Amino acid sequence: MESLFDSAAADATPQPLAVRMRPRTLDEVIGQRHLLGPGTPLRRLVESEAPMSLFLWGPPGTGKTTLAYVVSNVTKRRFVEVSAVSAGVKDVRAAIDTAKRELGMTGRQTVLFVDEVHRFNKAQQDALLPAVENRWVTFIGATTENPFFSVISPLLSRSLLLTLESLSDDDVRVVLNRAVSDERGLGGRATLAPEALEHLVRLAGGDARRSLTYLEAAALLADDISVEVVEKAVDKAAVRYDRQGDQHYDVISAFIKSMRGSDADAALHYLARMIEAGEDPRFIARRIVIFASEDVGMADPTCLQTAVAAAQAVQLIGLPEGQINLAHAVIHCALAPKSNAVVKAIGAAIGDVRRGLIGQVPGHLRDAHYPGAAKLGHGDGYKYPHDFDHGLVRQDYAPEQVRDKRYYEPTKHGGEGVLAERWARIRDFLRGS
Repeated sequence: MESLFDSAAADATPQPLAVRMRPRTLDEVIGQRHLLGPGTPLRRLVESEAPMSLFLWGPPGTGKTTLAYVVSNVTKRRFVEVSAVSAGVKDVRAAIDTAKRELGMTGRQTVLFVDEVHRFNKAQQDALLPAVENRWVTFIGATTENPFFSVISPLLSRSLLLTLESLSDDDVRVVLNRAVSDERGLGGRATLAPEALEHLVRLAGGDARRSLTYLEAAALLADDISVEVVEKAVDKAAVRYDRQGDQHYDVISAFIKSMRGSDADAALHYLARMIEAGEDPRFIARRIVIFASEDVGMADPTCLQTAVAAAQAVQLIGLPEGQINLAHAVIHCALAPKSNAVVKAIGAAIGDVRRGLIGQVPGHLRDAHYPGAAKLGHGDGYKYPHDFDHGLVRQDYAPEQVRDKRYYEPTKHGGEGVLAERWARIRDFLRGS
């Protein structure tokens, strides 16, 4: 189906603010600087006549549709948009046939934009291949999911993959301020209080379209847009939270201490406050990973696995879905048995090293693989533990200065209780007790 952008009737139809403010040139695009510089694929596509196939992969509201529209607008190509949610193979083939006729009769090229392309099944994606291979269209596919998992290899291998990033807070501020002043937007007919601007930035979460949708809703209620107007318009209370101020440190402190105190409900509350305030989910994930070793440790070794998996998931899918992964890790951390033995152990060991308790590596433990090592006595007398019962053999491992130091003192909590008994027996055997 033809895009509304090419329809004369569109001028008579009130369009959403996000559509009216859509950039007309690459220079008007906010964010994605890594894709818009000189010599980048997008610049080459705009500056050349040759068709090109692209996949735009990124979170919602980062400008995938905008970039496709700009390409068609600047290059005077027809813009045809197909939604993978509602279109079938018949629709895809019809769009391609029309593009072929247009190219043959007038020489005018077509941008075929497929939104949510990851929703196309294999047959639907196969239908795109001839058009991509023969360059009947400039194909641009947009997806929020990893195309390596959702797009067939023949189509992906014939296209460039460009990764879009969430807009920064500064980028969203530029988008909002431009919409307030630009004649295509509010044209200066409304004012946006600084506190309301910051609230809209937090609510946007790096999504330009969402920020403009909320601004438009607020502008329908009042010309002087305050925090209260925004709250009423979007039915979402402003979370008083400054990512560079006291609230940032107070909330993350309470979050950590709630998990340490095993109060999963309180920890989830603080997690929700950070998410709603627009805190970087990667920051939250990093704190959970640290907590898993610092406060849970060997009492539940699987806690670290959960925390790392959650951090990777957040990196992969972002928000809002990533909040589920974060909550999963928070509940695991909060309810896990607690032990700070790991952090105390490495802290004590580092403390001794810094005090100069280093000493020489015992000769039998030194590297004996390089030529001449044997002449120096390196490795002489080393006993290979696998050759002995239970994989244990009594010999000196630590330098003499710290031979009697006890760094790891396990607790009796959770799985660490079992390790405590095993470590006590091993240590007594190795020390000759």
